[in-house]
Amino acid sequence: MRLTGITKGLYDASGLTISKKTSVLENVNFDVREGEVHVLLGENGAGKSTLIKILCGVVPADHGQFEVHGKPAIVHSVREAQKIGIGLVAQELSLCPNLTVYQNILLGREPLRNWLGSIDTKAMKAEALRHLGRLQTEIDVGLEVQQLSIAQQQMVEIAKALSMQARVLILDEPTSALADNQVKKLFEVIRALVAEGVSIIYITHKLGEVFEIGHRVTVLRDGMTVGTKQVADVDGVDELVSMMLGQKLDHVLKRTQAEKGEMALEVEHLHISGVLRDVSLSLRCGEIVGIAGIVGAGRTELVRAIFGADGIDSGSISVFGQRVHRASPAHMIELGVGLIPEDRKRQGVVPMCTVAENVTHVAMPTLARHGWLSKGVRRRVAQRHVAQLDMVVSSVDQEVRYLSGGNQQKVVLSKWLEARSRIFIFDEPTRGIDVGAKAAIYALIDELAGKGAAILLISSELQEVIGLSDRIYVMRAGRMVRQLNREEASGEEILHYAMGAEQVGSLNQ
Repeated sequence: MRLTGITKGLYDASGLTISKKTSVLENVNFDVREGEVHVLLGENGAGKSTLIKILCGVVPADHGQFEVHGKPAIVHSVREAQKIGIGLVAQELSLCPNLTVYQNILLGREPLRNWLGSIDTKAMKAEALRHLGRLQTEIDVGLEVQQLSIAQQQMVEIAKALSMQARVLILDEPTSALADNQVKKLFEVIRALVAEGVSIIYITHKLGEVFEIGHRVTVLRDGMTVGTKQVADVDGVDELVSMMLGQKLDHVLKRTQAEKGEMALEVEHLHISGVLRDVSLSLRCGEIVGIAGIVGAGRTELVRAIFGADGIDSGSISVFGQRVHRASPAHMIELGVGLIPEDRKRQGVVPMCTVAENVTHVAMPTLARHGWLSKGVRRRVAQRHVAQLDMVVSSVDQEVRYLSGGNQQKVVLSKWLEARSRIFIFDEPTRGIDVGAKAAIYALIDELAGKGAAILLISSELQEVIGLSDRIYVMRAGRMVRQLNREEASGEEILHYAMGAEQVGSLNQ
């Protein structure tokens, strides 16, 4: 499959007049070969989504050629795209949660028993099992989809695409909600499909995955093709970042040394049965302290306990020298602690509410007058944060669910800035956002610490933890097993302790 010279304009409708404003894609060339994984990279706004929509028949291109097996093809609808073998597994899965697995896989294409039109349920189940078998996945096809894990739902979505005879499968951020073991399983499935001759277009923000699963990689920037390369010829993550942003990684991820101030947070001998064991840590103003560890180490559980979202069995938490008794989120907020959670869509923002409503939500008691917070005040406060953090929004009245991941993260951060937080807990701050947005988040974290804020940082990306942190705690199985200074920290050293390569080390407190 090949696209040549694809151009797509962005149009603005005003009354009955439609005028071309800007170009979303300009002279883009892209092809995918039989039995390969072709990774498509680019920061938000680079044109990836528009290109995929053209491939899937959601929107037409203004100019350019579309070929399938060397022959010109015209794709005006999703159905036409499916007929020529293009399937999409979107980041937001499109399954019907209250229908069964087999009903989802064959939805709209149910086999019939006879001319009377009764559905052949037995044949549906057999067909669903056949396609799941191709994915080496055992799922009870009679279960409702809402009973499945995210990883299982993703397998059902892929099986659905394969049942439509998809020969080109587009996977959009397929690992964004998966644990490491689930990612490994997905990659095994992808390799098996490639061995069958299926072509994979793989979209990701996790640049390490390019080298693990990709054969070729194409980078888009500002709606244009920067280049296509064999993955084997790419000189590491640095080259990909440079292609995506036009600058090197060391210019994106940097830490400006700040003077350390008073003790902001002290955790001593924290214990939660079956979760945390004798955990202690400290954090000063102007300091960024990282917490590293593999999935299941207890990092998120620790910061939830610190924030008061989960109860503790024993141990103590002190904020600016004040011992916290019976911590709760409301009390911790009063003390100046803000949590930027791992799952921003469910816990960080209210997606159906506007930018202005989200930004002012926590600070409402201080902003309100006589118990009332006017829309005008909300808007003015939000506009100030939009300008300060360089958010890309149509207006502060835009619903947060329509923003990119990076801009949603900035909304969460604005909420805590407006609440006058002095301690910021970042749990996976750049998960699911592109490299450009990551650079902005890194700069904001560094700037906060430079102004005297205390930062506790959790990230599964070792490069982030090492690049931003002054000190790093390593967790394993609910315990702190090592503390490393910035100078001695390396990916190998962190993984050595995180994966239990040797006995628990000294914390060197």
